[in-house]
Amino acid sequence: MKQFLEVCIDSFDSAVNSQTAGADRVELCDNLYEGGTTPSMGVINLVRENLSIKLHVIIRPRGGDFLYSGAEFDIMKADILKAKEAGVDGVVIGLLLPDGQVDTKRTRELVELARPMSVTFHRAFDMTPEPFIALDEIIATGADRLLTSGQKNMVPDGVKLVKDLIDHADGRIIIMPGAGIDEDNIAEVAEKTGATDLHVTGTEIVESRMTFRKEGIYMGGLPEIPEFTRLVANVEKLRRIRNNLDNR
Repeated sequence: MKQFLEVCIDSFDSAVNSQTAGADRVELCDNLYEGGTTPSMGVINLVRENLSIKLHVIIRPRGGDFLYSGAEFDIMKADILKAKEAGVDGVVIGLLLPDGQVDTKRTRELVELARPMSVTFHRAFDMTPEPFIALDEIIATGADRLLTSGQKNMVPDGVKLVKDLIDHADGRIIIMPGAGIDEDNIAEVAEKTGATDLHVTGTEIVESRMTFRKEGIYMGGLPEIPEFTRLVANVEKLRRIRNNLDNR
C-alpha cells in the first residue's frame, strides 16, 4: 500500500522543492516558529499556480493558544472563503474551548463553510486533555483528517497513542502522524502505526545572502529566532524520505 506524503512548508521555494521530490501534498503555512499561521494570499496564489499536487493551507489567525475571539473566528471564515476562491484543495484548522476540549460548534461551522475542500484538524488536538474523547468530537464535526504527534513533542515518542487513535477511529477519519518524522524513522513510524498519511518537513538550513549583518538586533524579539538563516525543504532529503517510506 502506497502511503500519502504531506510536506509542511512556509515558502514558495519549499513548495516547488516538495513537488520535485515526490510529495503528494503540501501544507502551506507562515510563521512556523509560531507553529504555523495563515500565509498571505500572494503566496497562496503563486503556489497554487505552480503546483499540480494537492495544496492545503493552514487557517490560523495568530500564534499562541487555540482559543479564538469572535473577531478571530470571523477572520478564519474569511480566509477559508479566500482559500476556496484560490483553488486550494484543503484547509487545516483547530479550535479549542477554555478547558482544552474541542470547540465542536465552531469547528463544524468551519468544516461546512470549507466544503468541497478537504479539512484537517491540526495539532491543537495534542493540547486536549482526553485524546479519545477529542477524537470522537473531531469526527463528529465532519473533519476528514487529524494531524497529531500522539500528544508528545515528537511522533516517535507518541507512536503508541497514534496507533491506538487509528484503531479507535476505525476508518471514520484519517489519522496523520506528524512532528519529528524524518528519513531515519519514517519507515518505522509507518510500520508501527499503520498510518496511510504521514506529515514531514525535510528542511535544510539556508544562509542569507546578506553581506552586512547587524548584530544584536532581533526582528522576532528573541535570539533563538535566526535573522540570517531560514529553513527550506530540501529535495534530496525529501526524496530519501519518500524512498524510505515506499521501500520499507
